[in-house]
Amino acid sequence: PSCMRDVPLCVFLWVPTPQSIFLKYTNNSHVFVFGPVVEFAPSTMTSKPNPRSSFSDLDVARVGVEAFSTAALKSDDDLLREIFSDVFRHHHPDVASKVDVIFSLAQAWSISESASDFELLEERLEALAPDERVLVASAFAHLLNLHNLTEEIVTAQFEKAQRIGEVEQSTRSTNKSIQWMIREQGIEPSQVFEALSTQNVELVFTAHPTQATRQSLLKKYSTIRSEMDKLHNTRMSKYEKIECLEEIRSQIEAAWRTDEIRRRKPTPEDESRQGLTYFHETIYNGLPFFLRRIDTALSNIGQPRLPLDATPFTFGSWMGGDRDGNPFVTPETTRNVVIGARLSAVELLIKNVEKLMFELSVWRASPELKSFAKEISDKQAKENLAATTTESFIEPEKKSVHEVTFSCVSEPFRVVLSEIRDRLKVTREVLNFSTKHPTISLKEALKEEPLAYENPEELISILKLCYRSLNETGDGSMANSKLLDVIRQATTFGLHLARLDIRQESTKHEDAMDAITTYLGLGSFKAWDEATRMAFLLKELESNRPLLPTNMPMSGEVADVINTFRMLSQLPSDSLGAYIISMAHTASDVLVVVLLQKECGVESLLRVAPLFETLDDLEYAETAMRQLFSSAWYLKLIDGKQECMIGYSDSGKDAGRLAAAWGLYEVQEKLVSAANEFGVHLTLFHGRGGTVGRGGAPAHLAVLSQPPKTITGTLRVTVQGEVMEQQFGEKEICFRTMDLYTGAVLEATLAPVDAPSDQWRNCMHEMSKISCQSYRDVVRGDPRFIEFFQTLTPVSELGRMNIGSRPAKRRAAGSIDTLRAIPWIFAWTQIRFHLPVWLGIGEALKSLMDKGQGAVLSDMYQNWTFFRVTMDMLEMVFAKADPKIVKVYERHLVPKELHRMCDDLLERFKLTEECMLEVMKHPSLLSSQSTAFLQSKLQLRAPYVAPLNILQVYSLKLIREVESGKAIEDIVGEYNTDEDAMALMSRGPHANPLLAALEDTMVVTMKGVAAGMQNTG
Repeated sequence: PSCMRDVPLCVFLWVPTPQSIFLKYTNNSHVFVFGPVVEFAPSTMTSKPNPRSSFSDLDVARVGVEAFSTAALKSDDDLLREIFSDVFRHHHPDVASKVDVIFSLAQAWSISESASDFELLEERLEALAPDERVLVASAFAHLLNLHNLTEEIVTAQFEKAQRIGEVEQSTRSTNKSIQWMIREQGIEPSQVFEALSTQNVELVFTAHPTQATRQSLLKKYSTIRSEMDKLHNTRMSKYEKIECLEEIRSQIEAAWRTDEIRRRKPTPEDESRQGLTYFHETIYNGLPFFLRRIDTALSNIGQPRLPLDATPFTFGSWMGGDRDGNPFVTPETTRNVVIGARLSAVELLIKNVEKLMFELSVWRASPELKSFAKEISDKQAKENLAATTTESFIEPEKKSVHEVTFSCVSEPFRVVLSEIRDRLKVTREVLNFSTKHPTISLKEALKEEPLAYENPEELISILKLCYRSLNETGDGSMANSKLLDVIRQATTFGLHLARLDIRQESTKHEDAMDAITTYLGLGSFKAWDEATRMAFLLKELESNRPLLPTNMPMSGEVADVINTFRMLSQLPSDSLGAYIISMAHTASDVLVVVLLQKECGVESLLRVAPLFETLDDLEYAETAMRQLFSSAWYLKLIDGKQECMIGYSDSGKDAGRLAAAWGLYEVQEKLVSAANEFGVHLTLFHGRGGTVGRGGAPAHLAVLSQPPKTITGTLRVTVQGEVMEQQFGEKEICFRTMDLYTGAVLEATLAPVDAPSDQWRNCMHEMSKISCQSYRDVVRGDPRFIEFFQTLTPVSELGRMNIGSRPAKRRAAGSIDTLRAIPWIFAWTQIRFHLPVWLGIGEALKSLMDKGQGAVLSDMYQNWTFFRVTMDMLEMVFAKADPKIVKVYERHLVPKELHRMCDDLLERFKLTEECMLEVMKHPSLLSSQSTAFLQSKLQLRAPYVAPLNILQVYSLKLIREVESGKAIEDIVGEYNTDEDAMALMSRGPHANPLLAALEDTMVVTMKGVAAGMQNTG
């Protein structure tokens, strides 16, 4: 091919397969790969891989974007794997050669897919000693994490190349969206400005236990990523490059010597702290950088920059507020995480205000600012700000000898900003004092300290005064630089950083209200019908008489609900977001929460958002909301704004992915229609997980596939578990995440897609019914299913990973209904079957195709974003699945009488794949040009994942044999008892090192497979 002309050195490697030819060539600085990747074990490599320099026009032009991305990925993967191999060989020389052989065998099987190659791989793994299994599992898990790091690095490189125009963007940026809407859709530039000025996307970080990698390791990987970025993008001397590679090696070694297993469950406070790290590392400073890009895009169409109070993004959190099924989230926990978030916000503001204070050394200012600066200076002359004579219940913070306080009015900006900084430090002291004294009201403590900031409004108004002054004196460039950034940070993050949502299940509120009505002799609230409940609740809400007796005796669960509301009354309102009612069914579920807030003294009521989750609840959601909107009292309360949350996880577990997706599509249309009738602006809160089974999809596709006119300027969406790292773990990717959401919401608002035709709707309605019935026939209707699920998958063992604070089940009962959606998806993902995603879809597609609707389905795929995204996500899941691995789990773990069920499900799997590919007109999985890079990534991961699956099967088999009463020594036989081996096998909680090693191997394989799938639950 022409791209290979004038290449100094070419090496052709070909391996014939039924599908393709493998081709690889190298020149003096790059490795390029076409087709499926051919890899060799480190011991067979003839030379070290050369680190890339960066994307360049010449390289991209030579091989094309996808091929270049694959080549860059391959190059980085080779580099990090070789460094890891050197580290591993240094510490474990006897096992290193076994890892090389296992990797080579896994590669051979990944390419050939032959039974004989797989048997060789199994034999090698089965022959490992107990301590060797721990080491080999850890090695492959670390290699997968490093490989994922290379994917992030290449993605970040590619994002930057797209941003600076070196390569074409595969999806529209906000700027491209603006240009497209003006040019193609006839949207006026002023409409774009107005929409962006009021648009708000709120990203809500949740504590869903789906991040399998420890924070300690994530930090080391972050350092490696930073050093790799330097290696690719910085001009270095020979010595600097050596030093950079040495630092990478140091971090890889540190990661290897870090225990990858959490030895205790994280607390909700731990989860909150981990979530806050993304604000410190990328989000807080990344947001103003992104907003400057929006300003530039607006300037390009002749519009002014965004208003100062515009908040295109805000952030929320469930960490420490989500008590649904989590007994470890207490009222005290909620208080602690609110204080922690405010401390982070204050620290970040102090740092940026102090930088600004030293930067704004100018003397010229408006009369208003000069007067204000003089007031401050005069006050400082009378009393020391840090040791004021005003009564205070906190000890004043001692000033550092290096701290500068400006008081000279000839530098008015410094005087003003110096006071802001000092008052922020007083605020920090109040927060620290409140932490040490858990019984005091945080809200009252902030009120009683006159120098503390109770809310950000006063602080922001002073920053705006500085902004106006600079503009009035002709210093607009300074105003629109760092000062504008700090104003936007203060406006977006305030003193709260991320507003905390509170979530609780509807039955808990129902129990609390029932306890109150029963105690007062009014009857049983739970026994009343919906009309009686609504009448009672509205009457009490309109009444000034208190309902809740002060000393009413309560059960533990009722007391927890009441005490939570009482705690909310003691917290600053700007730290609180929405109150989410999970498993909401009726209108009264909402009014109960409003009434409990009122009775417990919450002055600024939290907005209440019902979360509709099961298919039945989705179907009833419109009726419930219409009933609420029909109340004049309720309409006055919400002041024209309502939020509803829709759950992707439990709806999928309840009805299957296709039926749930269509149910969610229809309920959005109905809810928005009902809200519009009553003059209410409805914000939909999408409770998406990271996996396809829980509604996961790329951000822009997730937005653009929603029904037209259901997103009108506002959107809330959850960011769960590992998705936080994927979307905000690196600054370029953080920028791209914000860019994708902004552009997609803008398009959905100003240029919504056309509504689907009646024919398409009828097809979806019929497929939804068929798929739901087929799914439920298996999951609920087949009496063999629960035993099959529990024996085939590691669902019963997932809790040993300690990746989240909450239990795997809402209640102790053993049904699928009580199992949470995350372990439900996680278990199927581990064995690479992904059953919740595809079960029922094959029957639905085949039914319509048999009726001659195949062409209609293909038309839907080509021209309807919703259906295309559904099918594309399904195809990706099939590409990650592996029926051969599923059979290994079946052979070793499932009773023979249940093997027939596995065969039946594999037939359904095959049918679904065939029908899906026929509808999509794809000859094979990921065969389109747009998915070529994804295919390359999966092929590179495959040799790492297969050994982990096999080791997991062996570990599960042995653990279950031990749990059935067999002695571990009888199962394992002789084993290595030298000092190093015993130390390795004694890290777990078991006194018996063999049991500890066995459990460690299982947990490490779970983490490794999760890394290979890049999803947990």
